[in-house]
Amino acid sequence: MELAYYSDYAVRLVNSEEPARGKDTLTSVAAVRDLFGGNQSAARRATDADVTRFRSVRARLRAVFEAADSGDETLAVDLLNSLLLEFPVSPQISGHDFRDDDGRPLWHMHLADHPSNATAGYAAIAAMGLAFHLTEYGVDRLGLCEAAPCRNAYLDTSTNRSRRYCSDRCATRANVAAYRARKRLEADRSASTGLAADSAQRSTASGER
Repeated sequence: MELAYYSDYAVRLVNSEEPARGKDTLTSVAAVRDLFGGNQSAARRATDADVTRFRSVRARLRAVFEAADSGDETLAVDLLNSLLLEFPVSPQISGHDFRDDDGRPLWHMHLADHPSNATAGYAAIAAMGLAFHLTEYGVDRLGLCEAAPCRNAYLDTSTNRSRRYCSDRCATRANVAAYRARKRLEADRSASTGLAADSAQRSTASGER
């Protein structure tokens, strides 16, 4: 497993809230546990206290994406480094129970957390995964959706660094909105041109009289 895979932890947590829409799904222990995905052993550590702690980490992770999205590379790195210092992990070689044809474990790198609570464990993995993604692909690969009012976080893995939206749905919505805006502008220009032409004709007719 590539260590950058863990950056999805950061995206899932950040996108549990949509500030511009007033939406927040991180309201219960069940919601906290859902963020862990398949890591159910870690999810079972979550308690009511983790709801508030997760929200605090979420705000700090969103600040990383906001700094990256605005082009402030140094601030993004500084904010992420503060999370890495506060929530450390230990890289370990793991084989789980996957086997190759010879019956040997399929060794890969794994991030082992040693948390005092569920939030510390999740934050450690999310921050380290985001750090690997940032250093592997660049700060400009961390973005916020341009389809207002979405502003969900995303990780740009496109070959030409062209991603601007968090999903195909947002991309389609933004394209439709842009198309309609162009049509309105064209209609306004056409109407203005027509009014100007009518005015000119009236002036000419008046002058001829």
